[in-house]
Amino acid sequence: MGPPSDVEKRKRPVTATELRDKTPDQLRDMLKDLKKEAFNLRFQAATSQMENTARVRTVRRDVARVMTILNEKAASAAAAE
Repeated sequence: MGPPSDVEKRKRPVTATELRDKTPDQLRDMLKDLKKEAFNLRFQAATSQMENTARVRTVRRDVARVMTILNEKAASAAAAE
């Protein structure tokens, strides 16, 4: 595996304000990283190797936040046209 991404290093949940400052491309990259982390966490849970069970909830909610902001940006772009 390569070096840990920004998402993997983060311990606290990402705020909606931080997300609104990012570009849609940055948000899509972050979403991809979060989904990859969620996948890895599911494997850890299945093999009883998980150290921080609360991380699953945090990642799931971060995914929802990123998707919400992406949808907001898409809706505002569509309304502007």
